[in-house]
Amino acid sequence: MPADDAEGAAASGSSSTAGMAAFRHRDFTLFILGRVLSAVPQQMVMVAIAYQVYDLTGDAMNLAYIGLASFAPAFGFALFTGYVADLFDRRLVVAVCYAVMMVSAALFWLWSTSGAQEVWPVFLTLVVMGTGRAFFQPASNALVPNLVPPEMFPNAVAWNTSANKTAQVAGPALGGVLYLLGADVVYALAACLLAVSIVVTLLIRTRTERGGREPTSLKTLLAGVAYVFEKKIILGAITLDLFVVILGGVTALLPIFAKDILEVGPTGAGLLRSAMAAGAVVSALALTQIAMTRAVGRILYLTVFIFGAAIVVFGLSQWFWLSMVAMATLGASDMVSVYIRMTLLQVATPDDMRGRVGAVNSVFTGASNEIGEFRAGTMAVLMGAVPAVLFGGIGSIVVAAVCWKAFPDLVRVERMDRNL
Repeated sequence: MPADDAEGAAASGSSSTAGMAAFRHRDFTLFILGRVLSAVPQQMVMVAIAYQVYDLTGDAMNLAYIGLASFAPAFGFALFTGYVADLFDRRLVVAVCYAVMMVSAALFWLWSTSGAQEVWPVFLTLVVMGTGRAFFQPASNALVPNLVPPEMFPNAVAWNTSANKTAQVAGPALGGVLYLLGADVVYALAACLLAVSIVVTLLIRTRTERGGREPTSLKTLLAGVAYVFEKKIILGAITLDLFVVILGGVTALLPIFAKDILEVGPTGAGLLRSAMAAGAVVSALALTQIAMTRAVGRILYLTVFIFGAAIVVFGLSQWFWLSMVAMATLGASDMVSVYIRMTLLQVATPDDMRGRVGAVNSVFTGASNEIGEFRAGTMAVLMGAVPAVLFGGIGSIVVAAVCWKAFPDLVRVERMDRNL
């Protein structure tokens, strides 16, 4: 082949797996649409319920309980969520999870319109919603590689994460604005959007139900855990993210900062969440256009150091604009870490185990968001909101330094591929 033709073919191959490449596949497009239509209402609900509960009780400890109630199902069903994703049609599992979330939004609407002063129904409903989210995460992440060719995995992962983060921009802002009309308006709209996401997801044609099913046993259920511990690089990345998110979880305290420190109200609380998601979206969109082929491990650690520094700035800030910048920086740095970790998980895991490995990842990282919120809320009660945030930011930097020494193989990773 002539040199010019070879270069042209290489360029064509590169362009075919970057940019909007994944959207050439119908099922992936439907999946992303359903993901956005479900992520937006989830964010709306979480903003509204946190502010409503804090406004009703004035007790920061209830914000900690919100995080705990959301996390409990992910931990309790950890051995089963991934197995369900590997055993049944992942498309149907995702649709059922959306239905559970829709019912939860409807229950929040009933609670809000009833004028009840007790908040215990909120925590029970959060457990229901958390159960849907617990089964959704491994099934959803494991479904993505089934919707595109193998060479498009990184591009699909980048777009999947980007779509979720984009929804996190619209969701909190929309939830904060609609909250001014009434919390019941937020919950009603959320239920409607989730209903649409169910329909869109059921239009996906790809089927993933397994023909030859493994006998259900403890060894089968724990296969994902065993796989993660065998892959030290993945274990290091997940462990780093786990402890950093637990220490750096500040979103639970946003109602306190918005109302008592920055004095910007529920709309400001929504905008602070949106600033974090906006930074992540910018970072995610950039990642869809590039391929990381150098210093991946060092980039991961660098973004964690930036993440911790941004939290410290947010905790010290007395100005809303500076707090917005800090949250955007926090989101952008976290996005790179998420992308690296998720791509490693997707391309390095056999398809018949992606659900179980994804479940381990959800417990280590996804659920750690709720643990982090519980940690932040509890410490805010004990020492105040600002010290709680500063403790988390400084702690994140310290943990990153410790993990740098504890997982040297992760530091040396240059690129993300199947050879890891």
